[in-house]
Parts: sequence; C-alpha cells; structure tokens
Amino acid sequence: MRLFDDPLAPNCRRVRIFLAEKGVDIPRETVEIAKKQHKTEEYRQINPLALVPALELDDGRRLCESVAICRYVEEALQPEPNLFGAEPFERAKIEQWQRHMEFEILLLNAQVFRNTHPFWQGRIPQAPDYGEMCRKASAKRYEWLNNELANREYIAGDRFSIADITALVGIDFGRISNIRIQPEQTHLQRWYDAVSSRPSAKA
Repeated sequence: MRLFDDPLAPNCRRVRIFLAEKGVDIPRETVEIAKKQHKTEEYRQINPLALVPALELDDGRRLCESVAICRYVEEALQPEPNLFGAEPFERAKIEQWQRHMEFEILLLNAQVFRNTHPFWQGRIPQAPDYGEMCRKASAKRYEWLNNELANREYIAGDRFSIADITALVGIDFGRISNIRIQPEQTHLQRWYDAVSSRPSAKA
C-alpha cells in the first residue's frame, strides 16, 4: 500500500491528519504540485486527473479522492477512534457538516488562492474578480461558523470528526491568502485553538 502525497496540498493534509488521528502509518511517495510532478505521464497512470492524494492498495486498486481514502481507512484498516459517525443519524450529521466545511470553507478559500495568488500566475487561467468574490463569501462563512460554534464544542457536535479536519485544513489554507479569523469571532477562535493544538494537526 502506498499514499501519493504533496506536503503542501490541503487535501493531502486532510488525509495525513486523519491517519494521525487513527494511528495508521501508510508509506508515502511525494508528488509535488509546485514541481509539476503530478503532471508526469508516470503519475497520470496512477490518477489520470493528475490530482493528489491517491491511495494504491497492495492489489493495485486505487482511490483518488481524499474523503474516499479516509472512509476506506476507517472501514477497512482502523475503525476507532470513529471519525465518520457511530450510528445512522450521527453519520448523516457528520456527512452534512463535512460537506458544509468542504464547500463553504475549504473550496472558497481554495478559489481565492487559485484566482488571486501570484503562485498561479502563468500556471493556470485566473479570474481575480471571481477570487475576490470568493474572499467576501468566505468572510461571511466565517461569521456563520462562529455563530454555529456558540452552541457546541466541535463542528458536527460534541466530539471531533472528519468535519473538524476539513474545517481546520480550510481555515489554515485561507491564511495563505490573508483570510483570517476575526477578533470578534471568539467561538470560532476557541474551536480553532483546540483543534490546531491536537498532535494530528502537525501531520
């Protein structure tokens, strides 16, 4: 089994944090986006979309999406600690909040980075106006999430889950584009301080 991983890519970090929470160690092969290693013909044999992360099993089967990799780890390798939910309603609620954090936090901040950051100039087509629209939307989502966290400890309830991992990665990724938790967002800051102090956050 091997995990194709870029140390700087947010979706790869999602998987690394998940593995650290599980205490699972999978051999890694580095594929650096900055060096266009994901575009090589060799890596396209692993993932034709040229995206990381990817997990290749010992029998050659592959998973090429971060949450799918995490689900496989939880169901096939290490069920506990449970990060996807223990019963139907909890699983559905964690799935709901995982998707919210993916679309309303991580994706918005990623679009700001892709469309406004100098790193991507000349590498991909950029739409700076769209990037700034995403920046404004992201600020509103931080306000919304701060209000949500006034009534519970973690994103999806009273315990840590994959939704917290996605939110942490999304908020940290936003810092590259100077998207920050605001001083008045005390509930969000309290949550962030707690989850970012977990040992897994350094993965």
